[in-house]
Amino acid sequence: MSGRGKFIVLEGLDGAGTTTQAARLAEVLRSRRLPVRLTREPSDGPIGTMIRQVLTGRIVLPAGRSPGWATMALLFAADRVDHVEADIEPFLATGGTVISDRYDASSLAYQSVVSGRASAETVDWIRTLNQKAMRPDLTIALDVTPEVATARREARGEPAQLYEQNEVQRALAFFYKDLEKHMHGDRVVVIPADGRVDEVHVRVLEAYDALAP
Repeated sequence: MSGRGKFIVLEGLDGAGTTTQAARLAEVLRSRRLPVRLTREPSDGPIGTMIRQVLTGRIVLPAGRSPGWATMALLFAADRVDHVEADIEPFLATGGTVISDRYDASSLAYQSVVSGRASAETVDWIRTLNQKAMRPDLTIALDVTPEVATARREARGEPAQLYEQNEVQRALAFFYKDLEKHMHGDRVVVIPADGRVDEVHVRVLEAYDALAP
């Protein structure tokens, strides 16, 4: 196979269904005999693994506090560069399709919201940190209400992670609804995702199929 493959990203607040829908999309593309790499952020690389330990409270700073939003933004950006160089770019170069459960839109959303001052200046600083990040061919944002996302998170029966406080998730829901205005020049599709998994999957597939060959 020759030519660069497609890079697809799914985004949304915790409980939006990004992991489920990324896996469903990958399954369909494989059934079409397309080579697919399903990945995620934080990545499974060394920096991403450390970030996951921070998010679950296994790594804390002195006095038991979590790293601040700016520190986390820097860590996510470093993980993203490593993710692209080690995983995403090599697979795309073979002509394969990469589907990522989250990418730099998550940094723009989460770190700006957690900063408590989601201003244009804060978003621009986070965007600058990620200026070396490869641009996706398509970002699909799953639009869910905070209430639906909360119910889904609670149904998992897992301990809450660093950013899963309800007030943070409510602010994130507003950010993701208007994601396109924060992703200058990127192709962004926001789709309703409160419904059943199969309904959302159809919309995700439609967004993918609308890409030019």
